[in-house]
Amino acid sequence: MTSKTLYTSEPHKGWLPWGLFAPFLCIFFVALCALGPAPLMEHYGWQDAHGDPIGLTGFYAFLVIPFAVNGLLVLAWVKLVERRSLASIGLTGPAPAKTLLGGVLVGAATILSVVIAIGLAGGYQVGAVGPAWTSPAALTGIGLILLCFIVQAGVEEIIFRGWLLSVITRKLGLPAAVVLVSLVFTFLHYSPHQEARVMLSSFLFSAFACAWAIRSGNIWGVMGWHAGWNWLLGAGFELPVTGLQLDLPALLVKLVPQGAPTLTGGGQGPEGSWLCSAFFVVGIAFLWLRRRKAG
Repeated sequence: MTSKTLYTSEPHKGWLPWGLFAPFLCIFFVALCALGPAPLMEHYGWQDAHGDPIGLTGFYAFLVIPFAVNGLLVLAWVKLVERRSLASIGLTGPAPAKTLLGGVLVGAATILSVVIAIGLAGGYQVGAVGPAWTSPAALTGIGLILLCFIVQAGVEEIIFRGWLLSVITRKLGLPAAVVLVSLVFTFLHYSPHQEARVMLSSFLFSAFACAWAIRSGNIWGVMGWHAGWNWLLGAGFELPVTGLQLDLPALLVKLVPQGAPTLTGGGQGPEGSWLCSAFFVVGIAFLWLRRRKAG
């Protein structure tokens, strides 16, 4: 048994879940907050019977309603049950807004690099350049979807790299926490018949985000990175974001996948490409080496 801490060394004053129980509690929280608003979402035509968003309005609702409920539930758990400060789950550090914005820019730059790499390898046919710029309504939608992605990504980081990573670290240590958090993240992003390379990409995505949070000592930057990554991926190129397609014209250039799914990611989008997995491996190694040198 260990009592290591992450982000802050202040002790908890309430009950912390047992190390191996915390992942199951996390899955319960996510399932509860996904299933709870489902009847409302279906009633208004925002999602189908499979839980996928319908149209752009449905995507707004999908990114905001269940994730906001989930975020509030986890924050209430931390404050009322574990009786910990928000700083202890990574909501700490100077200039959070600036750090968040910087993360958004880095996230956009990194997914742009991955898409360019896939394109140079022959994975895309180039279509119309900047079609969204001819439509004020499309530009408004792209701006709104960025705000929605900030909510979605921010909550995911609070849940996984904030609360779950910190609570398991206190019980089982940091290496076990990174592995368990990434396994839970992969499980919750799994869909039937998903290929192994896509599951590996989800695991590496989470491990990279964990490495970022550990290296920076807070989750503001990785919240922004996650949001910027999702936003430019979906709004920049008309490509799927984790298998979901935005109903918006491309902000930068419309790309049509061509070639092997192992290169393009297939229906998953670029996140399912081996080049994306390679990026995460390099990124994890870079952040880990930076952490060791800083230590």
